[in-house]
Amino acid sequence: MATQLTSKDIQAAIDMKTKPVGSLGRIEKLAAQIAGFQNTLTPRLETCGLILFAGDHGIAREGVSNYPQAVTRQMVQNFLTGGAAANVFARTNNVQVRVVDTGVYGEPIEHPGLISRRLGDGTENSAQKPAMSKPQLDMALASGAQLAGDGDFDALCFGEMGIGNTSAATLILSKITDESLKSLTGRGTGLDDEGLRRKLSILERAARRTPDRLSVEDALLEYGGFEIATMAGAMIGAAKKGRMVLVDGFIATCAAYCAQRMDVSSRDAMIFTHVSNEAGHRLVCKTMYVEPLLDLGLRLGEGTGALLAWPIVKSAAAMLRDMASFSDAGVSGPA
Repeated sequence: MATQLTSKDIQAAIDMKTKPVGSLGRIEKLAAQIAGFQNTLTPRLETCGLILFAGDHGIAREGVSNYPQAVTRQMVQNFLTGGAAANVFARTNNVQVRVVDTGVYGEPIEHPGLISRRLGDGTENSAQKPAMSKPQLDMALASGAQLAGDGDFDALCFGEMGIGNTSAATLILSKITDESLKSLTGRGTGLDDEGLRRKLSILERAARRTPDRLSVEDALLEYGGFEIATMAGAMIGAAKKGRMVLVDGFIATCAAYCAQRMDVSSRDAMIFTHVSNEAGHRLVCKTMYVEPLLDLGLRLGEGTGALLAWPIVKSAAAMLRDMASFSDAGVSGPA
């Protein structure tokens, strides 16, 4: 069994590259994280995949979004034909895309490129009853882990699509963190002030069904989306397979928080790629003591922020692996 590298070993290797100490800023921290996770001073990140999880939410029928629930299905079709922002960014960065139906409302979508992991015809309306059953949650976690283990990837991005999923994520996080429901509730797909007030009122009604604090598993059962639970399982599974996990925006960060609470070792694999414009995302990142790489004003989801960060992540690993040291290059080091 290989000896575990210490943070001191890794930092020493980074400091001896042909540059002033610390001059590559957060790239150095990122390289150190990757090296620590892979337990090597020559980390390799060359292949990346995107898994897009789609699922519908019963609470959407309460009017928490500007968009009708049918948009989930329509966007799945868009992903499958390569027309979404996530597809464009993935093609640009040579990232393979897989689209997973975890429970889109209506008849199952027939398409040769779609992976079916349907757990139901959308979740139940969590304003009235638990969103899913324990068997559904267990199946979501297991199928996510299986999907994350498939293929030959050094890293995985995770994206999501589901009208109402900012509501689901907000309710979950309000039950498992110290942040208030009001502070976490955002505009989602672009609600105006009246829409935001309506959304908060609906979420407050849903939250009153259960105690103020819940375990992660109970929060997912009561308020989770099929796509959020499956993504959490995928993040745990990817980490176990030695794959870096590129965490996207608010929904993905909710899944990451749940994954870390269920399996603390998964945290080492996670790179938080961007902070979104959704109100609660910055708060949750602060709660998790993470500083995302990018702040581009994104609020789309789909894994778009993770895809945009992939070249940076890939470059950080290459820096530590391929950049010459002072001794290799015959360059005088620091005095």
